[in-house]
Amino acid sequence: MARKKKIKSSDIVKFYMDYVLEHDHKPKSVYAFAKANDFDEADFYSFFSSFEALDNQVFKIMYDATTEALESSEDYQSFDARQRLLSFYFTFFENLTANRSFVLFLLGHGKINLKQLKVLAPLKKEFGKFIEELDIETIEIKQEQVDRIKERSIRETAWIQFLITLKFWMEDSSPGFEKTDIFIEKAVNTSFDLIDIKPIKSLIDLGKFLVKEKMHMN
Repeated sequence: MARKKKIKSSDIVKFYMDYVLEHDHKPKSVYAFAKANDFDEADFYSFFSSFEALDNQVFKIMYDATTEALESSEDYQSFDARQRLLSFYFTFFENLTANRSFVLFLLGHGKINLKQLKVLAPLKKEFGKFIEELDIETIEIKQEQVDRIKERSIRETAWIQFLITLKFWMEDSSPGFEKTDIFIEKAVNTSFDLIDIKPIKSLIDLGKFLVKEKMHMN
């Protein structure tokens, strides 16, 4: 019997995506899928426990490709938090667009509540870490429990904004999805403007100055 070819996880993902796009449904079984693509069924299970597990990794794979591309850029290393988040969005949605038909299949073509989709869970976890690493500057409260709530709030708000952007992209019919690019820029800039601490810091400094001066006058 001829030895079947050595397979990589990326090969399995490609075969799977091609099958789904050609048939508009998942393969009937791992055995039939492996046989059709000339590799051992056991090789599939060395990477994924099921087709559902493979689905759950697709967005993480795109996330990893996005962050790898960003980290290899010298310009990215000098960016502030706002610029880094914009770069992430633009790069990640380029990857989504390159695989749009398959992504829409996984997301139920917009007929399913994105918040409830398990397929996005691994991406949410990685995206949350990314937001934390941005070290977005906010008012320092110096109370551990409050700071933890504040950090969690920033992660959750950023995730909701991501889901809104994803939904916008799914429904975008503009050439080259240019409206999504505009939406990304406006949404990210607005969110950072809303948490911009400079005006608040200025007000605090002014308040401290006035209190200090009043004490001297008294």
